[in-house]
Amino acid sequence: MTSPSVSSRKVLSKIATNRLQKEITEWQANPPAGFKHKVTDNLQRWVIEVTGAQGTLYANETFQLQVDFPEHYPMEAPQVIFVPPAPLHPHIYSNGHICLDILYDSWSPAMSVSSVCISILSMLSSSTAKQRPADDERYMKKCRNGRSPKETRWWFHDDKV
Repeated sequence: MTSPSVSSRKVLSKIATNRLQKEITEWQANPPAGFKHKVTDNLQRWVIEVTGAQGTLYANETFQLQVDFPEHYPMEAPQVIFVPPAPLHPHIYSNGHICLDILYDSWSPAMSVSSVCISILSMLSSSTAKQRPADDERYMKKCRNGRSPKETRWWFHDDKV
């Protein structure tokens, strides 16, 4: 599952381009533990490898995140999904969509790709069960035809996981 091709999306603004170049430079100098940026020439779409933290249900497991940046990043949150197969987690749907408030309602331009990654790893690390969200099957039916997670009206009610 991937979002629309970059060629069908709007080009990054000058502010977004400058910010992302700065974030890449910072990432290369000090990458967050447990993450590897797969270097490409595409500034608008990053692929990031995630390794589960030691002592958690996901220890040594690897997953891939796809981060797509909108034209007006960082004023608008990036779209972040797990490339299937997504980890079994109560807040991660089979198609890789992530129910995490900072990706939607609680986004702030002060956040970065690194801070998002750390939040996702924290979410994975705090899980006590490897299972899909209770409404996974229903959500998957709604998401046919490549629906973006940004089109979902998320209900953030469970802060235990």
